[in-house]
Amino acid sequence: MFIAGKWIGKEKTIDVLNPQDHSVISSVPAATAEDMLFAIEEAKNGAKVAAAMPVHVRMAVLNRAAQYIEDHKEKYARTIASEGSKTIREARSEVKRCIQTLKICAEEARRINGETIPFDQSEGSEDRVGYYYRFPIGIVAAITPFNDPLNLVAHKVGPAIASGNAIIVKPATATPLSALLLAEAFEAAGLPGEILSVVTGSGHELGDPLVTHPAVRMVSFTGGLETGEAIAHKAGLKKLSMELGSNSPVIVLKDADINQAVESTVSGAFCAAGQNCIGVQRIYIEEEKFEEFQSLFVERTKRYRIGDKLKESTDMGPMINEREAVRVESWVDEALAKGARLLVGGERKGAFYSPTVLTDVPAGCTIAQQEIFGPVVLLYPVADIHSAIEQSNHVNYGLQAGIFTKNIDKAFEAIEKMNVGGLMINDSSDYRIDGMPFGGVKGSGLGREGVKFAIQEMTEPKVVSFKLAHKRTI
Repeated sequence: MFIAGKWIGKEKTIDVLNPQDHSVISSVPAATAEDMLFAIEEAKNGAKVAAAMPVHVRMAVLNRAAQYIEDHKEKYARTIASEGSKTIREARSEVKRCIQTLKICAEEARRINGETIPFDQSEGSEDRVGYYYRFPIGIVAAITPFNDPLNLVAHKVGPAIASGNAIIVKPATATPLSALLLAEAFEAAGLPGEILSVVTGSGHELGDPLVTHPAVRMVSFTGGLETGEAIAHKAGLKKLSMELGSNSPVIVLKDADINQAVESTVSGAFCAAGQNCIGVQRIYIEEEKFEEFQSLFVERTKRYRIGDKLKESTDMGPMINEREAVRVESWVDEALAKGARLLVGGERKGAFYSPTVLTDVPAGCTIAQQEIFGPVVLLYPVADIHSAIEQSNHVNYGLQAGIFTKNIDKAFEAIEKMNVGGLMINDSSDYRIDGMPFGGVKGSGLGREGVKFAIQEMTEPKVVSFKLAHKRTI
């Protein structure tokens, strides 16, 4: 693991397994609470070093790290595909996005601006002038998920460095290798050692020391709602940024381009084996087009190619482990037992779960209310847009959604009334670029990621006022 610029091993290790065949790819240290406390102590000095780095130096480091990844992009892609669920094509796309994320961070570092303040707006303050500027908060704790093991780490590390903070990353136990490769890139880029640590090990062992330590001024967490709520209760008086998942709806109205809607939502539902926080989970189709959409959707799903992640022709690989595939299987079986109808899929082989389409799913089923985080999508006929919006909002999540329509008035009705952090018009709910604000409402989290917006979360404003010797007079 990488602590304060040094590569550190431990006698006790954790195997990193390929979910496709359960083979051991590598092993990483099983850090202890003492290791985490050491990383925090080192980060105290790292925060001072980071804050003192001139902006042009931060920019140069970020750009060099991006170039290092570009120079070794196939190594990064194969690591992502080996330790996680992504196919090699999906992994290459993630590497490309990571490079872009770091370059955006370098650009946004030059835009951390303040403003002058007209103090004379207040009577009696005519002799004062001043401004505010933004300063780094200090140490950021980042807890990252398995589904985007490189780019979601970059979305925390890059803004932290751009804004002059130290950061400690606790990567997902299942996929730590990509995060360590990101540390390798920053080491090669000349980042001062104390600024970044990537500490591997069990969340049960490392989580509490990291999130509760008073020197840690912000916790940036991406993961499940239950864990996020536990962190929020434990963290104390510090900033929290939390992306906690979703149950993303897409609405397809009768005037939509049905072929476009099918192609977009099939991809949005099954990419990365459905392990995507903004993946399509529920689709509400106007009744006049329901049968046509359902037929085309099932036909397209049947053509989805499942198999070896490293083959160029593969569309979908396994889930992250067999335990997760069993969970999804049990949720589908519960829905079927309560009256849902299986249109395609519903088959499990080890960690592989086939792309699955259900309809007639009762509202009370677990799979209708919770985040599936697997390759399952639910189809519902609806009378009109009003019913679709009402049903879309009827869950405790609100990250992103999509709507397909050629009617601008109906698009704006959805924009106004859908309770989500992002709405994609004529696109799947899983559309995202790295420069946009990203986050949700309700159980989907707090705050926003996306480079510019993460930098805002990782800095605080400081007001400066000068009292002049003489008041200004008219």
